Formats: sequence, structure tokens, C-alpha cells
Amino acid sequence: MTEQNGSSKAEPTPTAEVKPEPIFSAQRIYLKDLSFETPKGAEVFQKQWKPRVNQDLSTHSSQLDSSLFEVSLRLTVTVKHEEETLYLVEVDQAGIFKIAGLDEKQLAQVLNTTCPSMLFPYAREVIDNTLTKGTFPPLMIPPVNFDALFSTAVAAAQVKDEADGVAPSSDTSGEQTQH
Repeated sequence: MTEQNGSSKAEPTPTAEVKPEPIFSAQRIYLKDLSFETPKGAEVFQKQWKPRVNQDLSTHSSQLDSSLFEVSLRLTVTVKHEEETLYLVEVDQAGIFKIAGLDEKQLAQVLNTTCPSMLFPYAREVIDNTLTKGTFPPLMIPPVNFDALFSTAVAAAQVKDEADGVAPSSDTSGEQTQH
């Protein structure tokens, strides 16, 4: 038998600060606001029309506590015939996300791309259901590349900061981004 003594234990070596594991999870996804208008009422259904569709998209994020964030995606669709508005539907789809262990740049990326990407299909479904209940034809809203939109917004902000003589910043968390 070999003899074991306390001197054979490995001494703990000083290590650099341990970075926490990244955490990301959707805690809740919910409809924050919905507005549907048909300003012309029944008159819209009495004539033939060639619709012109305009889609506006914006995101907003806010920190609820140290690791909880609310992200909302506002999608507004306005359909017109010539200058008359046939209908307007606006959805504010939101979610509460638990996010921790990310640096500032990574957090901004997640809040402006990953979270809105998760919310977008819900917003599309709400719009489709609302239009169906309004007896309008379905509207195929194309997918959105939030990564490309975020990259473009960051690049535009850097150009603006350079033109204004301000140090560039990639932190757009907590700000509203319009696309």
C-alpha cells in the first residue's frame, strides 16, 4: 500500500478572473400593443384597388434589472390606393429576455438582432390574423435580416461620430433603432 500524505495535494494556482458563462433565454413573449384601422370603412370593399404597401420597423430595448431586458419590435404596415389609406396595422411585439455574461458589444448585438429575430415571426402572425379578421387578403411580409440592419446602423453611427469628432461607440442597447 502506498502512503498518502497532505503534501501531495496540488496547490491552487492564481488564475485570471473567471468570466461567467453567457446566458440567454426568452422568459416571455407577448403582444404589447395592436392597432388596426380602416379609415374608409366599408367603402374600401366597394371598389377595385391596387395596393401600395409601406412597412416600417423599429426596435427598442430597456433593462429591467441586472440580467433582464425587455425588447420590443414595432412593425407598422400601411396599405394605400393612390393617396387613400385602405388600412393600417401596427403591432408592438415584445419579449422579456434573460441575458448575462456578455460584454457591452455582444449585448448590443443580441438586443438588436437575436431578440428582434425571435419576435418577428410573432408580429407577422398577429398582422396576418388581424388582416384575416378584417376580411383583407393575406399580406406576405418578407423575413428581415436583423444582423445586416444592425451592421448598417453601427457603420452609419460610426461615420456620424467620426464626422462629429466623437469617439465611435457600438453600444446601441437601450436605444430605439428604426429600419
